[in-house]
Amino acid sequence: MNAFLIIVNVAVLLLLMFGLRIMAKKHVSFSKRVFTGLGLGIIFGFIIHLIYGTDSEVTTESIAWFNIVGSGYVKLLQMVVMPLVFISIVGAFTKLKLTKNIGKISILVIGILLGTTAISAAIGIGTSLSFGLDGIELTEGEAEAARNAALEERVVTVESMTIPQQILEFFPANPFADLTGARATSTIAVVIFAAFIGIAYLGVKRKEPEHAELFAKIIDSLYSVTMRVVTLILRLTPYGILAIITKVAATSNYDAIVKLGKFVIASYVALILVFIVHLLLLTIAKINPVNFVKKALPTLTFAFTSRSSAGTLPLTIKTQTKDLGVSEGIANFAGSFGLTIGQNGCAGVYPAMLAVMVAPAAGIDPLSPGFILSLILVVAISSFGVAGVGGGATFAALIVLSVMNLPIAIVGLLISVEPLIDMGRTALNVSGAITSGVLTSKATGEFDKEVYQQPNIVEA
Repeated sequence: MNAFLIIVNVAVLLLLMFGLRIMAKKHVSFSKRVFTGLGLGIIFGFIIHLIYGTDSEVTTESIAWFNIVGSGYVKLLQMVVMPLVFISIVGAFTKLKLTKNIGKISILVIGILLGTTAISAAIGIGTSLSFGLDGIELTEGEAEAARNAALEERVVTVESMTIPQQILEFFPANPFADLTGARATSTIAVVIFAAFIGIAYLGVKRKEPEHAELFAKIIDSLYSVTMRVVTLILRLTPYGILAIITKVAATSNYDAIVKLGKFVIASYVALILVFIVHLLLLTIAKINPVNFVKKALPTLTFAFTSRSSAGTLPLTIKTQTKDLGVSEGIANFAGSFGLTIGQNGCAGVYPAMLAVMVAPAAGIDPLSPGFILSLILVVAISSFGVAGVGGGATFAALIVLSVMNLPIAIVGLLISVEPLIDMGRTALNVSGAITSGVLTSKATGEFDKEVYQQPNIVEA
């Protein structure tokens, strides 16, 4: 009987995917197809949850089949991340788009990411205090105890790494290993390696122009092929979001969400406030925030459902270049650095909120100006090297709590609502990266206002 029900669930998913395909054939806009997939996934997943429950065999096995579409799509995006970053940045040099402002671009991108992370920390602190969140109110069940036990090994790793050691992790000792994504900081390492290749190309161009010309043609060809691969994968976005959000809706622990509702609500209030800060920064730079929301929303929606900044990177870059008028070089720098530096949600809001919640247990007044300033500084500095995948916020929280000598057990006590909050955090991370790219492009005079103002591009 269970096998039959599983087949029915898979058939329903395929039917919904077929409906999205019909929309594509009728040239319904990409954004509408993405949000249709999101809505259908929420409804379908919630129905599965109501009928079969979270841990039943039917739900578990159905989700395993759904993962072929959802997780498979994320893996395809991750597959193209490193080639895209490498080829795009080297191509920016061969097209002479990074020769003059590379230093300024790097400083601006990193500065904006760190600055917005500091602001995120301040907002996280204010939100925790406003909602009166207290870590003592949290209780430890079997799942939470198992989570804290699993975190002990990571705590040892965190405590053994200093900030200089974390920065050293950015350097590509073996660029070929980093091209495989072997480390959490591999993306930044690839950016650095590609920048060296680009600078070397400029030297060859001066001394051996014929060799440089051949190299530039090869890079241009590789770039065209890589972007074609990206386009093919991005066409699968509505189907991927449908499968991913179905899994989330079907497997979420709604009882725990209700129990920890105050923390969930406070978290999303903080995340929304930081997003508003992004829009205010754009407004100050005389950039229409409404256009930003319209054009970035499909990408932010995917980040929300996938919980992977790394998997969202191709969309992050595409949104900046094709929709928001950011140059290719800046878009790649902002997107790549945004994976491991200054993640506003995972490395900014979340650690700051937890630190305020456990401060009283350590005998610290969370309202103390000294504590607040120290926490903001620690959060900003610690935001270097946070991996752009699910779980990065846990690592960031462990770093901040350890440096501030605060209890770390609270990290494991929130395991039941972690996926729900992580969705919003990831979307905010991506928003921060895109915002840094747009602001940097405007500051360096490489912002294409016409592209930014034109309607969204409709994709087949």
